[in-house]
Amino acid sequence: MAMPTEETIGRILQRTAREAPDRVYCTFLGETITCAQLNARANQIAHLLLANGLKKGDRVGLMLPSHPEHLYAIFALAKLGLVRVPVNVHLVGEPLAHILRHMRPDLVIADAGHRQKLQALDSPPQRVLWRDDGHGEFDAWRTQPDSEPPFDVAPDDIIVLTPSSGTTGLPKGVRKSDRHMRAGPATVLRMTDAQPGDVFLFWEQLHHGAGVTVSIAALIGGFQLAMQESFSASRFWDQARAAGATHIHYLGSVLPMLLKQPERPDDREHRVRIAWGGGCPSAIWKRFEQRFGVQIREGYGMSELLNFVTLNPDGRVGSIGRPLSCYDIRLADDAGRAVADGEIGEITVRARIPELGFLGYLDNPEAEAASYRDGWFLTGDLATQDADGHLFYAGRKKDMLRRRGINISAWEVESVFARHQAIEEVALVGVPSELGEDELKLFVRLKDGHRVSERELVEWSLAHLPYFQVPRYMVFIDEFPKTPTQRIQKKELSRSTDAVWDREREGLTAKRL
Repeated sequence: MAMPTEETIGRILQRTAREAPDRVYCTFLGETITCAQLNARANQIAHLLLANGLKKGDRVGLMLPSHPEHLYAIFALAKLGLVRVPVNVHLVGEPLAHILRHMRPDLVIADAGHRQKLQALDSPPQRVLWRDDGHGEFDAWRTQPDSEPPFDVAPDDIIVLTPSSGTTGLPKGVRKSDRHMRAGPATVLRMTDAQPGDVFLFWEQLHHGAGVTVSIAALIGGFQLAMQESFSASRFWDQARAAGATHIHYLGSVLPMLLKQPERPDDREHRVRIAWGGGCPSAIWKRFEQRFGVQIREGYGMSELLNFVTLNPDGRVGSIGRPLSCYDIRLADDAGRAVADGEIGEITVRARIPELGFLGYLDNPEAEAASYRDGWFLTGDLATQDADGHLFYAGRKKDMLRRRGINISAWEVESVFARHQAIEEVALVGVPSELGEDELKLFVRLKDGHRVSERELVEWSLAHLPYFQVPRYMVFIDEFPKTPTQRIQKKELSRSTDAVWDREREGLTAKRL
């Protein structure tokens, strides 16, 4: 992939509004938004922010719903060189306080629905523009002029502080430049082969980087967004049909959730050609393609680099693809040595274009230094590689458990249990044992209307797992705590084994297994 051009996001929007003013950028709840309207409304919000005394480099937190006004605000900040701080709208209490305390936004734009939880913090934000059904301070953007504001943003200026995923620890502020924020969309365009006239079902929440990347890709690539208020597995395909969507995006558990919806005669009656994203389990890859008549295109990326650093546009089942030309990837052992083909190693990345490498964490030099070894960025993810250079994801390095002297991949065990017809989602964690290593505790969320006992699940697993991978403890759960990418936050799951179903106590000992 070549170096992105020097034209910044703000300049691209300004030019597109001039050259293709009537091109449809987005639809939402019956409203059609053209490129000219997107630019004008972003300009109005930019003038509002200038009137509030903000200047280039100041930080602005956005705690807004999936709504076109959120998009206008994102582009307004990019035009002015203000640093966007995305705030997950589902955060409450200490996790919310941590983001605000760590990122230190100079001003927060928030929906009034979050007023109570923001004001309940020990140190609530001092400056907030409320979006409040036309009556809040933020809503005054509609009265502002839509002329181009003065702005002078350079391609490598930092314009985003995005929280790292936080699946295993407190989120860190990842610095992202304007160039980063354009390079990510370029990988999406390459992955999807999107063309003008295509329509993307746009369900992603905009406090997550994937949603913002798609919104910028639409501007650059000329395709249209069919924006939804939220993700819904039960209504997903009806929304795609109504929008005339040609592409759907997936993350985390999205595809398994869609596949587990009841089959319908119209499962293939839609315009969708391509499902693209990251995290498709190989066990369902072909089943999903055959049931819904789409092609899966998988990739791999991370918050610290680009949305994708590898791409698999050819559809090799289970593969996250090969590295982009601007990155070198090496699978390494704990000493940093390259592993042989077929062996599991940590995915380490080196940017051939420094401007597209990791730009650092906010105020965390220790974590920044620990992210590198001999010039290679350590992702914490595991993979194998075949003789053709295709990579195959093998879970998180920190998600490796050790039981009876044997290393166990949580991802591997979860993938097996996820195949059970009654199971919607699962998560495996390690809990302390009397032997000093891990015992396995499995959390299970069942599909609606399905019932199965712990004993039945364990006995079913015997035909699919070696004895040392069969969990000892099992808990049924109604909902999992999740990140914006629909990844389960294992750090929030209890490690207690008190009053938990225990197969050894039930007489299903290791010897019997």
